[in-house]
Amino acid sequence: MNTSLPIRQVAADFCVAAQLTPEAMAELAALGFRSVINNRPDFEGGPDQPTNASVQAAAAAAGLEYRYLPVSGAYQSPEEIAAMAQLLQELPAPVLAFCRSGARSTRLFLSATQPG
Repeated sequence: MNTSLPIRQVAADFCVAAQLTPEAMAELAALGFRSVINNRPDFEGGPDQPTNASVQAAAAAAGLEYRYLPVSGAYQSPEEIAAMAQLLQELPAPVLAFCRSGARSTRLFLSATQPG
């Protein structure tokens, strides 16, 4: 994958990234991603962090499916993990999820895909 974006592959059809900008959505679509999940609450990083609404609008303009599932970096509840599992079933792959560093999106994915 030839890109300047901070993308890390976690599974065959799932990657994570640190905070992405609205401008990154067109590049994600060009890279072949079909869906984006935002796991970062608005303004967690202060007023300079792109808002969910701005990223969602850019994702839609780029033809990407987009979902907002904000979770705390410290704790992901069983309900949030179940919601992530549902999104992974619904959304067309490949999927990219992002948060501040990519770590909580990775934890959510791993928790959501563990055999029950």
